[in-house]
This record gives sequence, structure tokens and C-alpha cells, in this order.
Amino acid sequence: MAIEGRSEKANRPIRLGMVGGGQGAFIGAVHRIAARIDNEFVLVAGALSSDPARAKASGAELGLDPERSYASFQEMAKAEAARPDGIEVVSIVTPNHMHYPAAKAFLEAGIHVISDKPLTSNLADAKKLAALVEKTGKVFVLTHNYTGYPMIRQAREMIAKGQLGDIRVVQAEYPQDWLTEKVEDTGSKQASWRVDPKQSGVGGSTGDIGTHAYNLARFVTGLELDSLSADLDSFVKGRALDDNAHVMLRFKGGAKGMLWASQVAPGNENGLKLRVYGIKGGLEWTQADPNYLWYTPFGQPKQLITRNGAGAGPAAARVSRVPPGHPEGYLEGFANIYAEAARAIRAARRKGGKPAKDVVYPTVKDGVEGVAFVEACVKSSKKNAAWTKL
Repeated sequence: MAIEGRSEKANRPIRLGMVGGGQGAFIGAVHRIAARIDNEFVLVAGALSSDPARAKASGAELGLDPERSYASFQEMAKAEAARPDGIEVVSIVTPNHMHYPAAKAFLEAGIHVISDKPLTSNLADAKKLAALVEKTGKVFVLTHNYTGYPMIRQAREMIAKGQLGDIRVVQAEYPQDWLTEKVEDTGSKQASWRVDPKQSGVGGSTGDIGTHAYNLARFVTGLELDSLSADLDSFVKGRALDDNAHVMLRFKGGAKGMLWASQVAPGNENGLKLRVYGIKGGLEWTQADPNYLWYTPFGQPKQLITRNGAGAGPAAARVSRVPPGHPEGYLEGFANIYAEAARAIRAARRKGGKPAKDVVYPTVKDGVEGVAFVEACVKSSKKNAAWTKL
């Protein structure tokens, strides 16, 4: 019997479908690049737009078989599930409000799911989706892509080993400036759905980027949130959803945190940063310089740990591709989530269906917590920043 990982069947690319991500969509192209980097996936089908004509045109641009370029995700799920060469996993890269119905359709069709974040546009749907994942037993991967950076894995490993001691303070921030003006009125597709409660959900900056900062803090520290106090603003006149958020965090066990998410901070592009401080030392990482992690043991000089350099451990090494000094960035980090998804899907083919213990990716559980975080922020802010349980 062939050993998994060596047989032709085990090594063949995983058949991938995509919902959304057609003409004019930024994140769809990112997902497609991430899926290709390690030759783990091949895109064979898609329902690339809610507009049937645009969906067909987008499929043609990507070289999809016209018979597998669908006008709707419902049609795609039914047809692909019936094919002997049908897709094994679907990537959902639509606006938030379509995550739930699309994921539901493919899970019910027996197809694994990789979904963009947030999980859904409301907590009720998030919980229903989590129950469906549990029922079907299918692999569900949420693309909180920043968890794929090697030095984020390094920070997580150091904290888990106790190098910082008990955590006291967590500072997470994600400022941008692209919504400083009311660009949604200029025809910007990327802006228009993000500021629309019907498509985005109840959170603006909190749902779009605040969830990334929150997920990263949770992923790295392993801390669980107890309650939060949020002050949300829509600084741009006439905007229905928040474009700036200040959130204080109380973690179980006594650690405290602060989170800032803003899309109206001129001079910031994608300024994601995480700082963690414990009784033995501190860590600092910024996405603008992702190959470096600053580590300061208390009372000692600041130390720079580089990706694949001296001091970096196995958690970072297993998701690095090139030697130190050659920078890896956003696309490679995103690709690591797809690589982990591939490992989980390949494991699901085997009896038992569990990947190796070092395979780590955001799950539907992380997605439920992310949506709960957004709704708690909105609830707290409406009550004058009252402390609110997650």
C-alpha cells in the first residue's frame, strides 16, 4: 500500500473552486496566488460574481472550462458535488453577508470550505455554521492570513514555552487611511460594500480589520477574552458603520489589553502591529517589517530575531520558504494558511482524518469568536463603552 504523501493520488493538486473574486475584486486574486504558491491546489471551477455575465467573463479570463463557470454558488455546489472530478474544497471570497449561505451550501454538498473573514455577518449565522461544520466533519479554514507569518508563529511558540512568563499586557492595532474621505460615494467597489450594514454586518472597521487584530492577539498569546469596553465612531459624516474603534480588553486570568482599529488615520496603509508584555519580557512585531521579531528579556538588551535566523525556532521554520535575509511577506503568509488547509484536507482523506499536531490554522471556532467580538464592541459602544462580556 502506498504511503500517504508519496502516492500519485496523495500528491495530486487539490481541486479548488471559488465563490466571488471575479473582475474588480482584490482579495480573490490574493487567494488564487496563495493557493498556487506551493502547488497544492488547482482552480477548476467558480461562481466568480453574483452578476451571471460578469461571472462568465471572469471565468473566461482565468481559463476555466465554460461548463464549470457557474452563474450562482447554488448551481455550482450541486453540479460539482455530482461530478466524479468535482471540487474538493471551495474558497469563499465574497462580501460578508454571503459567507454563510455559500459555506452552508458547500458543506451540505460534502465539500470542504476555506472562507474569508469574518465568518458571517451576524452571530446567529456564525453559530449555525459552526454546528454544521461539526455535523458534516468537513475541514473549515478561516483565512485570518496574518497567523501564517513565520515570526507570528515564532512569537506564539515563545509565549507557549513561557519565555515571557505570565502575560500582563497586550497591545494590538490596525490603522489604515483609505476611508478618510467618503470614497464609497465615488464608485469604489471595495468601499461600498464595507460600509453597508446589509453586506458587511454591524461592524465597519471592527469587522474588516479589528477582527484581524483581535484574532492575532488571541492566536499569539493563547489568552481568552472575558469582557471588553468599546468606543466606536463613524467620523465620516453619513457613514453608517464605524470607521474607528478604541477597545479595552480584559482577559481571563488577569491580563489587560487595548485594541485600536481605524480606517481614517492618514499616513497608515496596513499598519498591523502587536506587542505583548509578560513578567519576564516583551515581544513586538509589525506587519510592515514581518521578517523581524523584537524580543526584550526584562533587564537585558533588546534582541532582534529574524525569520530563519539565529534564535528562530521550528514553528517559524516549518512555514518559511527561503533563507534568512530574503524577505517573505503578505502573499507567502497567506499561502501558509492554504498550505495548512491542504495538509488538513489530505489528512481528511485518511482514516481518522487528523493532520499532524503542528498544523495550525484558524477554524470555525475562531470565526464565531470574531463575530462575537464585533457584536460585543457594537453593544458596548451603544451603552457608552460599558463593559460587556464576549
